[in-house]
Amino acid sequence: MKKLLQLHEWLKKADSDFLVFSQTICPYCDLAERTLRTNNHSFRVVNLDYEGELRSKIVKETGHRTVPMIFDLRGSNPIFVGGSDNLLDYL
Repeated sequence: MKKLLQLHEWLKKADSDFLVFSQTICPYCDLAERTLRTNNHSFRVVNLDYEGELRSKIVKETGHRTVPMIFDLRGSNPIFVGGSDNLLDYL
């Protein structure tokens, strides 16, 4: 059985500018990915459809209930950006 990673483990291992938690068939997730790609940022996508209880743990940590859930990993501490609309404002 595959061990499911916790949020802090995903944040540490992402090795990219941004970490995007998404779900299948999500137009807002697609928009976030296009936005990051257009702005030449590297990103890793984690599909929450396959990560068990991770989504509820992220909601508990951030208060953000919808996907995408985007983290900026460029600094020494990860910054929770929010969703796709938040990302547009953030960049």
